[in-house]
Amino acid sequence: MKVLVTGGAGYIGSVVVDQLIDAGHAVVVIDNLSQGHRAAVHPEAIFHQGDLANRGWLDETMRIERPAAIMHFASKSLVGESMQHPFLYLGENLRNGLNLLESAVDHGVERFILSSTANLFTCSSFEPITESQPISPGSPYGESKFLLERILYWLDRTEKIRFATLRYFNAAGATTSRGEDHNPETHLIPLVLRVASGQRDGVDIFGDDYSTADGTCVRDYIHVSDLAQAHLLALDHIGSASHTWNLGNGLGFSVREVIRAAQEVTGCEIPARVVGRRPGDVPTLIACSRQIGRDLGWKPRYTDIRSIIETAWSWRNAHPHGYRSDRSESLVSRPPPSARTSRK
Repeated sequence: MKVLVTGGAGYIGSVVVDQLIDAGHAVVVIDNLSQGHRAAVHPEAIFHQGDLANRGWLDETMRIERPAAIMHFASKSLVGESMQHPFLYLGENLRNGLNLLESAVDHGVERFILSSTANLFTCSSFEPITESQPISPGSPYGESKFLLERILYWLDRTEKIRFATLRYFNAAGATTSRGEDHNPETHLIPLVLRVASGQRDGVDIFGDDYSTADGTCVRDYIHVSDLAQAHLLALDHIGSASHTWNLGNGLGFSVREVIRAAQEVTGCEIPARVVGRRPGDVPTLIACSRQIGRDLGWKPRYTDIRSIIETAWSWRNAHPHGYRSDRSESLVSRPPPSARTSRK
């Protein structure tokens, strides 16, 4: 199957691209490289640098490539930034998503997988959170994802598109070749590992007065390769019906617990200071992923925070400055061969 992956040069998208190619699919990557890295794109993937805001360019790319399915990762995704610039997130994420969906309909794409978020759930009286929990987005970023979910709901009824919305909790970890390299970096695990590697003096804890065991926010961390596996399973499953699934471990770890685990893994002291709460954060987010387990047989392989951090630390040691220092970049980023191999 030919699969178009938007944001395929990014953290999660690049790992999904690798797994798609390993499974024998043909992959087309669209990325504007505002956050992604050309060096993160698998050498067998067809790469187009461009922006989803450019509808004419997008339509021409769709006409040339004719994908059978789309996986949509490309979006602005910083919760705090979205609280400061709501129109940027509600506007750009929604407009670009609409462009992609309209183009998908126009070009006969019948399978669509949306990278969604646990930020749909501001507060919950139930833990872990199931797919049936009431939606109350915690930020304009979360709202933009929810609006795209609703659009897909209607396209399922009015067009031939069948979809899967995959609501991630906290993606983390790395594979041997792909890791987390954002600028700016806002995620806890790569930040603490930068401290351990001497690239930062310390890490900030955004509030220690939450209603949790140690006062810091609790999150469900899921390994990026487990996330990717769920996408491949969903791709095969949504031919006849649409679905929404939560993706997480079902386990929660506080900010302080993550810092302690990182100190144990790295053997390094990681200084931390408490600062004010960050807008958009909620005390606890833990997923219930039983539904996708029942439907697809999906089960995360990485279930403890230490093993997740160990994979991220290994990648960081091999790529101390991210993709910018990767000596294999000339191999990873070479253009795909002109003779495209036929894949299923």
